[in-house]
Amino acid sequence: MKKFFVLCLLAFSLLLAIASCNPRISNNGSGDIVVASKDFTEQDILGELLAQQIEATTKLKVNRRLHLGGSFVCHQALTAGQIDTYVEYIGTAFTSILKQKTISDPKVVYQRLKQAYAQQFNLEVMPSLGFENTFAMIIRREDAKKYNVQTLSQAAKYTPQWQAGFGYEFSQREDGFPGLAKTYNLRFAQAPRIMDLGLIYRALIQKQVDFVAGNSTDGQIERLGLVVLQDDKRYFPPYEATPIVRQETLKKHPELVKVFQQLDGLITADEMRRLNYQVEGEFRDIKEVVSEFLQSKSLN
Repeated sequence: MKKFFVLCLLAFSLLLAIASCNPRISNNGSGDIVVASKDFTEQDILGELLAQQIEATTKLKVNRRLHLGGSFVCHQALTAGQIDTYVEYIGTAFTSILKQKTISDPKVVYQRLKQAYAQQFNLEVMPSLGFENTFAMIIRREDAKKYNVQTLSQAAKYTPQWQAGFGYEFSQREDGFPGLAKTYNLRFAQAPRIMDLGLIYRALIQKQVDFVAGNSTDGQIERLGLVVLQDDKRYFPPYEATPIVRQETLKKHPELVKVFQQLDGLITADEMRRLNYQVEGEFRDIKEVVSEFLQSKSLN
């Protein structure tokens, strides 16, 4: 009897685990559309933006799966039909998902991505939200003035004196540090420190590191008076923020097409940076921040 009880308990635990991994049978609430996001603030904002606009302009109910995981997690959930849409960056999808070499022309990347995603995954790449969030190589303003550097090519002369700090993903991915170092001949005093992304700006300000990889729409850049070095050799591919949607979902709910058309070109990089800061720097609620932004655009 005891053995039977243990087996039942294990079976029940397994069911709970499966349910927690499958948003369509989770306890997060039922919905017609499952909107997900990757696991950082900007993505949570964009996921909430998609969700609110769908709710405001259609009769569909949205199940939010924000902060779901990285690109691979979201992509797998999308192709498995566990979610219906999330916002991806075209350069990330092109190099990390499709495993293609970097291309600097955003129009070429977009068209190739759109075609490949439709053919290989039955996914629709929608119009860009209007901004890109590219990797940003950042230094302290005092160092930029001291060494009179504005570009990565100029900075390469001084990096042997500096300590770099990167997140794990940037240190490993195809379009990350290995290729960047080769392109600009970047050499540092020691091997780059692998850090939690939430700590890189504090470490830079506290002079624990001198050169970090952030994101161009991070709200902390302007607030802390940091300098983004220009990618003068155009190493990084374009990273325009673009919703990806299952074709099956669009066929089932054609009213969604209009929603994504309304979001076409809606957000500038400066606006995205301010939205990020409102959440991270001012600790405001994401739903309120998104609602105010949509109202300012006469969309909510």
